[in-house]
Amino acid sequence: MKVIDAVRRPESVSGPESSFSKRLLLSASLACIALCMACSDFMSSARAESISGALAKSYGYSPDLNQQRAATRASDEAVPRATAGWRPTVTATSTMGAQATRTYDGGKLKTDSNTIPRTNSLAVTQTLYNGGRVGNTVRQAESTVLQSRETLRQSEQDVLLAGSTAYMNVLRDTALLQLQSNNVEVLQQQLKQTEDRFQVGEVTRTDVAQSQASLAQGQASAFNARFNLQNSIAVYRQVIGEQPRNLEPARPVEILLPRSLEDATAKAQKSHPRIQAALHAVDVAALNVTIQEGALLPTLTATGTAAVNRDVTGNNNYQNTTYSAIASLSVPLYEGGATYSAVRQAKETLGQARLAADVQRETVRSAVIAAWGAFQTTKLQIQSYQAQVRANEIALEGVREEAKVGQRTTLDVLNAQQTLLNSRVSLVTSQRDQVVASYGLLAASGQLSAATLGLRVDAYDPTLHFDQVKNKWIGTRTPDGN
Repeated sequence: MKVIDAVRRPESVSGPESSFSKRLLLSASLACIALCMACSDFMSSARAESISGALAKSYGYSPDLNQQRAATRASDEAVPRATAGWRPTVTATSTMGAQATRTYDGGKLKTDSNTIPRTNSLAVTQTLYNGGRVGNTVRQAESTVLQSRETLRQSEQDVLLAGSTAYMNVLRDTALLQLQSNNVEVLQQQLKQTEDRFQVGEVTRTDVAQSQASLAQGQASAFNARFNLQNSIAVYRQVIGEQPRNLEPARPVEILLPRSLEDATAKAQKSHPRIQAALHAVDVAALNVTIQEGALLPTLTATGTAAVNRDVTGNNNYQNTTYSAIASLSVPLYEGGATYSAVRQAKETLGQARLAADVQRETVRSAVIAAWGAFQTTKLQIQSYQAQVRANEIALEGVREEAKVGQRTTLDVLNAQQTLLNSRVSLVTSQRDQVVASYGLLAASGQLSAATLGLRVDAYDPTLHFDQVKNKWIGTRTPDGN
């Protein structure tokens, strides 16, 4: 059943003008719905918007998702920065100055020279071995990139779930506003007929007051329903990126859901982005231990230098060219215990990361169980509320007929009508909850994505940017030209 299915025309009221009231109430109900459609921006478009179309717009628009994509691109740069440790560093140095020399012997000036020394040198330094820190740093950077991609995947899940929730909230609140508006129309007719009957002495002032109170309550509920719809429209605009217009009814994505709770749990433990991100964080922490331990090992570097020294004195020009190749071996013996402390700290951080991964596993498992229960519960609730609506419709009709012959009071009719309204509201709400719960279960099992839903979007591929920058040796411009 779709969300709008629970919205029906107002029930006719009892009285001698029953046939006329039915026609009048039907016309008033349709007019009320038409007024809501005309006054609301989201119902102004002729072309219907499906939930898939709305989620596709959210996928491309969402600032949250776009900023996480930018964060993932930024994390890609950790790899070429770490790879730089394997590459040589080249430094060019140039100096120039003026030098004056005065030599005195016995108080007499013996020599007087003025020179302009100049030096130009080029040095190339290459690290040959540093305890494996470069290789481990590269692997650590790659794990950081993978962790960022899983965070991006989780962000995609959050955005799509928020989009489906916002979509269904607008549908639900639209239906509830129609229900409450229809109820006001019925209560207005009920009050009019009660007043007419009071004029001829069929009912008392108490009956009129009860009808007036019910109408006031119904109007307050309609005002609240309109307020809730306005809030839902604002959230929809924030999540989807545009005003809702002529939204189509939506159904649960049950065909995409796991077949059982065990299947959902297994999929979540295997591929949920929160768990995968936590496992990559463990890899990052483990490699950091190895990197810190590498500081205790020797470092071997080679440096090649070419230097040209010149001295210009008057008309004399002296030049000296030097070439050198030097290998340097540095063996750390003791550094005050700082390196050992860093190793111990890295090991504790690794233990923390492993525990955090265990926490994520249990958190995801709990979320899957809750989401599975919520979805199954909504299915049963819909069946119960459908039966309740049918029973309350029959009960209301019976109470009205009994009221005609004096076996029921006006209050009994009003109470029966309110009970039917409440059951219809519950049915609409449970239908919305079922759709949202289906998306929630898909997200809890780690399967909610644009690809899974088959959205018509240009899928974002984080590997494209990574492949563009991972081997860059030079340049400050990003692949997008910034």
